[in-house]
Amino acid sequence: MPHLRIATVNVNGIRAAVRNGMSTWLDAADVDILTLQEVRGQDEHLEAALPGWSIVHDEATAKGRAGVAIASRTPALASRTAFGPDDFDSKGRWIEADFALGDRTLTVVSAYVHSGEADTPKQDEKWRFLDAFGARLGELGAEGALALVTGDLNVGHRELDIKNWRGNRKNAGFLPRERAYFDRFLGETGVEIEAADGTTVTGMGWVDVGRRFHGEIDGPYTWWSMRGKAFDNDSGWRIDYHLASPALAERVESYHVARAASYDQRWSDHAPVVVDYRY
Repeated sequence: MPHLRIATVNVNGIRAAVRNGMSTWLDAADVDILTLQEVRGQDEHLEAALPGWSIVHDEATAKGRAGVAIASRTPALASRTAFGPDDFDSKGRWIEADFALGDRTLTVVSAYVHSGEADTPKQDEKWRFLDAFGARLGELGAEGALALVTGDLNVGHRELDIKNWRGNRKNAGFLPRERAYFDRFLGETGVEIEAADGTTVTGMGWVDVGRRFHGEIDGPYTWWSMRGKAFDNDSGWRIDYHLASPALAERVESYHVARAASYDQRWSDHAPVVVDYRY
């Protein structure tokens, strides 16, 4: 049965990723839609990195920071970057594109959530982003729509998602309140559950494709620090996601993290997350 292969990766700078070997991976990966985060460049840098691809890109307000893009083998039907309240600067962090999937429309998002820093203004920006994230999920997933949010979401949802979760309970990326957002996003539709921070939330029904596909196992992780032996020891975080609307989640055929064979073959500190969806 024909499928659509969608990959997401935080490239940690598109120019550096290409210099370090991204193109070799991409040539072999047979990807139809590629969502990118932390592009850190302009349109011409993406066009040089991805010749022949159709690209939509939202550059960050501050040059050399953030940046999200969606590249596809066939042009998108439409794209959008509007996100959150009018006074909220989300540039370089959220872009949507619509594609034909058989006789249906599929909306694909490339999202780059703030890393945050506990008890600082950086974390306040992250809370605002996660609030807007939840509001948009409610719209995207309505009435059986086919929608997919991909990207570096900078939250490890569960203890299974971080190797050293005990040492990170007070750090941004694994704060109980951050995890509570994901409890709500990924909880069963309409069902009240106790979230990680002790609050009661009502599930929105979105599906974490990686967790559903792999079940109750550690990882597989998608990010490892460039420092020390984190990669060699697989001491990582699973913070890069495919979050699928319920209707799209039923079409998942395969999921894998394209982890480099060795430290010196990495072209980013993140690994691509690749999923096949049935037409």
